[in-house]
Amino acid sequence: MMAEQNGGVLVVGEVDNAGALRPISFEMIGAGRPLAESLGQGLAVLLMGSGIGEAARTLGAAGANRLLVVDDERLRDLTSEAATAVLTQVIQNLNPTVVLVPGTTAGRDYAPRVAARLGVGLAADCVGLAIEEEELVAVRPILGGRVQTVVRMPGSRPQMATVHPGSFEKAAGDGAAPEPEPVPVELNEAELRVRVRETVQGGGGSADLESADVVVGGGRGLKEAASFGVVEELAAALGGVVGATRAVTDAGWRPHHEQIGQTGRTVTPRLYIAVGVSGAVQHLVGIQGSDYIVAINRDPDAPIFKIASFGIVGDLFEIVPALTAELKAARG
Repeated sequence: MMAEQNGGVLVVGEVDNAGALRPISFEMIGAGRPLAESLGQGLAVLLMGSGIGEAARTLGAAGANRLLVVDDERLRDLTSEAATAVLTQVIQNLNPTVVLVPGTTAGRDYAPRVAARLGVGLAADCVGLAIEEEELVAVRPILGGRVQTVVRMPGSRPQMATVHPGSFEKAAGDGAAPEPEPVPVELNEAELRVRVRETVQGGGGSADLESADVVVGGGRGLKEAASFGVVEELAAALGGVVGATRAVTDAGWRPHHEQIGQTGRTVTPRLYIAVGVSGAVQHLVGIQGSDYIVAINRDPDAPIFKIASFGIVGDLFEIVPALTAELKAARG
C-alpha cells in the first residue's frame, strides 16, 4: 500500500478482550475532531482486535471520516508487541499529521515504542491539545499534577500524543458511520511471541474502575481497613465499584488494583463519591473526568470540596450508612 499524501488526524480506539468498546474510545474522537478541523483535514479512527466489526461501526458513528479496522484473530488479546507493529504500519501507510493514542495502561506501553520506531517525538499523558501554526500544542501535567507544561514538537511527522483519560468530552455516537476499511498488516513471529494464556482476577476481584458508571472511593478518613465495609455497602447499593487513595493502598487496607490517582487508575464515572478522601492533588488527577463528584468529609477545608459537585460535611460513619439505608429503601 502506498503512503497517502495527507492522512489527516488518526486516533486509536480501544476494545476489551470481548471486542466491546472502552469508554476512552469516544473521548479520543472528542480530542481528535477539533484538531482535524483546525488543520482542515479528515479524522480517521483505528480499531485493532478480533471480532470488532460492530464496535467499529458504533465508534465510527461518533464523528469519524474514515474507519480503519484491523480485525485479526491473533489480536484478540492485544499485546504491546502486536499493537506496536500494527499501529506503526498503519501510520506509515496513512501518513497522518497527528496521531492520538489512549493514555490507558496499554496505550502508555505501546505508544512510546511506535514513536521510537518512527523516530518521532511523543507528548505523554496530555490533558489539552490544540493546533497553532499547523503544529500540535500539547498540555500535560508534571510534578504529580501540580504543574502543567506546554509541549511542542516542531518538524516531527507525525506528531504523537497519548490522551489522559477523562480530559476530553466524549463524542456522541449518533451520526452516520463511514464504511469500515479493512487494513492489511503483516505480523511476524517475533511480534506474536507473547501470548495471553489466561486472565485471572486479583484476590478481591479486579474492579473495572475505568468503565464503571459509579465509583465510591475511600480515603484515610476511614481510619482502618475494616471500615471499608461502609464503602462496599454504599457501592453495592448504587451498583458501583470500590476505589481507594494511594495512602490507603500503601497502608495495605485495599489492593493496589483499586488505587485511583496519578500513579494508579484514572476513572471517568458519571458519579464519584469520595468518602473520607482529603483530596490530595495526586488523587484529584485520577477523578477529574467524573461527571459528578460527591465529597463526604468532616473537614470543611478539605481540598476535595474545591472540585466537588456536592459536598457533605460531617461524620462519614453516620452519613454513609444512613445514605446506604435510604438508597436500599428507595429501591425496595
